Amino acid sequence: MSLATLRRQLGDSPARFGALDFFVRFLCAINPAMTQLCPSPCRAPSLRLWSVLGLFTHMVACHVAHAGEVQVAVAANFAAPFQKIAADFAAATGHTAVTVVGATGKFHAQVKAGAPFEVLLAADDETPRKLIGEGFAVKGSAFTYAIGKLVLWSAQPGLVDAQGAVLKKGGFAHLAVANPKLAPYGAAAMATLQALGLADALAPKIVQGENIAQTFQFVSTGNAELGFVALSQVLQVQQLGKPAVGSHWLVPAKHHTPIRQDAVLLSKGAGKPAAQALLAYLRSDAAKAVIQSFGYGF
Repeated sequence: MSLATLRRQLGDSPARFGALDFFVRFLCAINPAMTQLCPSPCRAPSLRLWSVLGLFTHMVACHVAHAGEVQVAVAANFAAPFQKIAADFAAATGHTAVTVVGATGKFHAQVKAGAPFEVLLAADDETPRKLIGEGFAVKGSAFTYAIGKLVLWSAQPGLVDAQGAVLKKGGFAHLAVANPKLAPYGAAAMATLQALGLADALAPKIVQGENIAQTFQFVSTGNAELGFVALSQVLQVQQLGKPAVGSHWLVPAKHHTPIRQDAVLLSKGAGKPAAQALLAYLRSDAAKAVIQSFGYGF
């Protein structure tokens, strides 16, 4: 039976079989033993083979049609938990989160300048509100995915006491703080120093990180003896299976406004299934369990 006859009997157009013809010929080219299955000028493949190849092609096409990428801007303090969440999200949905980590303030400027982000996971709730008001994010899409916790941390065991009295006692040369104009955790740190009446006295000792990730690096490398960082960053060490090191003081929430971290669908993500799926996944019990394990509240 010729391939043309087979096609007529199956009632399909030659155009539909073009991709299958090519696929079978490719198999024959890389494996001469399969010439028994090849289309003309080889022998025509069986109806069963065409059915299997048709199912295979349909499955691949469906996967390509439904799986997608979402461009995500992630606040630096949330980098570690989101790495885990992104992997779980991909396994659950087939979508891939392409992540850029940085300072929330910088993301605000980049989105307004045309950056291709589709979802923003901010370190505050103010920036998503601004983007919605400015027309760069979808109205009604913002929600709080985590409430951050601020800590005063040192890589040196015993340096930071449980009440944070080291700030008044001194005995250190450098205090690391994230840029309060760009990083909400930096703003919370400066509010804490104001609440303690120490902002002016400690101003000469402050070294400023561009974001909370750089601030944590200053302290972890010893370039600053202590600094204000996110609790999630300290707990990340334990998440990676490394022994907890250093000393810290969990800053009471009364010293600064709550660090409500909001997610928002940006205008470039409107109508994108992968972007909408990610925001829905962030609300799932699985994602919340990861978030909570890094010390965040809700």
